[in-house]
Amino acid sequence: MEHLNDFFGYPVPQFLQNIIIAVFSCALGAILTIIIRKVFKFFARFWATFEIQSIIKHLNGPVGLFIPLLFLNISLSLMVMNKSIMAQLSRIIEISLTITFALVLIRIIKVLEDYFYHKYDLNKEDNLKERKIRTQLQFIRKFVVSLIIVVTVSIILLSFESMRKIGTGLLTGVGIGGIIIGFAAQKSLGNLLAGFQIAFTQPIRIDDVLIVEGEWGRVEEITLTYVVVNIWDQRRLILPITYFIEKPFQNWTRVSAQLLGTVFLYLDYTIPIPPLRDELTRLLIDHPLWDKRVNVVQLTDNKENTVEVRFLMSARNSSQAFDLRCYVREEMIAFIRANYPDSLPKTRLEYKDSNAQGAEDAVLQKK
Repeated sequence: MEHLNDFFGYPVPQFLQNIIIAVFSCALGAILTIIIRKVFKFFARFWATFEIQSIIKHLNGPVGLFIPLLFLNISLSLMVMNKSIMAQLSRIIEISLTITFALVLIRIIKVLEDYFYHKYDLNKEDNLKERKIRTQLQFIRKFVVSLIIVVTVSIILLSFESMRKIGTGLLTGVGIGGIIIGFAAQKSLGNLLAGFQIAFTQPIRIDDVLIVEGEWGRVEEITLTYVVVNIWDQRRLILPITYFIEKPFQNWTRVSAQLLGTVFLYLDYTIPIPPLRDELTRLLIDHPLWDKRVNVVQLTDNKENTVEVRFLMSARNSSQAFDLRCYVREEMIAFIRANYPDSLPKTRLEYKDSNAQGAEDAVLQKK
């Protein structure tokens, strides 16, 4: 560093030397960052793959901070300053490096998540495998990110002497404190274990269709502590994650997204069933939502004044099954109203004229 001690014959102050070293190291790190960024953009131009685009998108900012900080930390060995100031500066840079490195790790996890989301796309007819993987990935990502944050905060706190003393004091009282913390954290630990159970046994998955608390909706998000269900009318039902371990619910897409849809009509006893079968077949063949698996018309029950006719059809998923049911219900009612209006539900009343009844009685008495 002798060349810095004499600049054009003039002595250079020590603090100015340190500033020059710091600026030079940061500039060198920034130049290296720009080179790495250019290399990735070069590859993205000729091989425009999804992975390269995701790396550029998520890691551009954190790496742009991490590399200059790393060079600055290395350059501290070249600086000359008071030991206490050096220790404080070194601690600040190390804390910044720790936070930035944690951010880089979190963004790498996001890149990996993007890769798997791209590989296992939900926009498929039968997306059971994709929903399984996405459910596990979402839970694992949130757990690992939480773990990274906890470890990062712990490393930062342990870098302070006072915090280490507090930690030692807490460890000495682990007996009673452990019992208190155990009772306090019982619910949180239960949620965490329930989250692991749901992620790997998978009673529910992302995009599953559920009937829960009397509501129809899709699983939109699974966190470490709660589940978000997107109700059909765009409301959000928030339930604790332990709910799906402790209480019963309906999962319409547990094994497959395919579903049977039913339409019940209550008609007069005079309704002929074969024309209804023919009409349902015609409606389904012409409709794109029918998956060509099930097409059934059955007389399933009879009441005092009506019979129950069930129209059974199949669709690729619950949303299509709902739309197909509405279509069939509308068209079948129109068909019956146009061709068999007398077979619509009716109430029969038997009416007798009192005068006619009296004349009948008079005739009988004469006889």
